Amino acid sequence: MDAIDLSLVDLLRGNARLSYAELARQVGLSAPAVHERVGKLESSGVVRGYRADVAPEQIGLGVTALIGIVEDSGADTDDMLESLRVLPEIESCYFMAGVESFLLKARVGTIAELEQLIVRLNRTAGVASTRTAIALSTKWENRPQPVAPPPA
Repeated sequence: MDAIDLSLVDLLRGNARLSYAELARQVGLSAPAVHERVGKLESSGVVRGYRADVAPEQIGLGVTALIGIVEDSGADTDDMLESLRVLPEIESCYFMAGVESFLLKARVGTIAELEQLIVRLNRTAGVASTRTAIALSTKWENRPQPVAPPPA
């Protein structure tokens, strides 16, 4: 990736709806050249997708919880992860160092729904225990890091 690719990534992270013409204007290339570069960024996996940033509470998902999972020592990690992947309430899953093997970010509508999710998680094969923290509010999330300049 060169400096122009990094600029394109930065612009798309700020507003993925920018047209190729606007991207081209901002990086000093033609729209077809930008279209080709963005296509290469997508096919190489640098740009993984485009999505709407929706306020969770506006669509009935007002409860955010961080759930740590301690994996059973005899667990099949792949099977357990597949069981977690199908739960629509789980937005993110991180593999962790420390006592807890995974940290999940889950969003639900109510505390009762969170309770049901925790019960399901604790019944999932491979889960030894869970630990849950409920977010009282979100100050910010998904803040993009500045794009690093290309190595010299």
